[in-house]
Amino acid sequence: MIDLRSDTLTRPTEAMRSAMARAEVGDDVFGEDPTVLALQERVSDLLGHEAALFTPTGSMANVLAVRSLVGPGQEVLCESSAHIARAELGAHGAYTGLTMRTWTHPRGGVDLPALQRLFAPDMGPFFVATAAVSVENTHNFAGGTVAPLADLQALRGWADEVGTRIHLDGARLWNAHVATGVPLRDYAAVADVLAVCLSKGLGAPVGSLVVGNAAAVAEARVWRKRMGGGMRQVGVLAAAGLHALDHHVERLAEDHEHARLLAEACGADPAEVDTNIVVFERPDAAAYVASAEEAGVRVAAVGPTTVRLVTHLDVTRADAERAAALLARL
Repeated sequence: MIDLRSDTLTRPTEAMRSAMARAEVGDDVFGEDPTVLALQERVSDLLGHEAALFTPTGSMANVLAVRSLVGPGQEVLCESSAHIARAELGAHGAYTGLTMRTWTHPRGGVDLPALQRLFAPDMGPFFVATAAVSVENTHNFAGGTVAPLADLQALRGWADEVGTRIHLDGARLWNAHVATGVPLRDYAAVADVLAVCLSKGLGAPVGSLVVGNAAAVAEARVWRKRMGGGMRQVGVLAAAGLHALDHHVERLAEDHEHARLLAEACGADPAEVDTNIVVFERPDAAAYVASAEEAGVRVAAVGPTTVRLVTHLDVTRADAERAAALLARL
């Protein structure tokens, strides 16, 4: 069975397991796990921000990051198929008491004119005020699309003019960097606070990070504990992230190549596949998913007529070619 449902399905390599077994550990709630501290310092330096905080999940990292910008009764603007709106089970409203309004873009991108129409300044005790804008790079449900740096920089310039702030859901920011060659710091510079994930394309078993200024990260540490996310001798997991950063970033280009191969087999346009995710429409999405599994390939329905395939570390070139042949028959 070739499993293309998500890049979260990867298993640690033997080299990663060895790094985990050797990890020096301490109590991270006390801030004393040396491997966690090394990971946080490395990621914050890679992204050009002051500090970072290791979290168990990407959803928690996003909740912590957004709530550092948006308070109860305020709103965040995001694209209508954004992960924070679709796939985090309402956690932002449940934990923070914020609201969301959305714009729609066919590739999940920044539509600055639409944002400017949505934006609500503080007009006193009559209207909800916009506290932040959230963007996603790469954009999961739009098919792993990369947000053009020029669009993000234009958004940053406008946000500075009107006094609003920016959250970046960079769960797969590594993929955007590898696909375009744009430095990670350039992408991260558009955001006041961002989240990045280690357990997707990079292949670590667990972990994401909140990245931002020291004050935002200190507040996120308090809320991480409040949400039940305080972890103890977690250096064994942080070591997996460090290993992934050393060995699994540049190889993401292989996943991108495999995704284009699969897109062609499924009747999608390979030219529209920016990274490792293929999304295409099928009126019989649920039946297609069942037929694909029967043929030996697991894919996912992410809507009533939408199918998603995701390539990853555990899908070899031979796997991708065999999956393409099997899916082409469907």
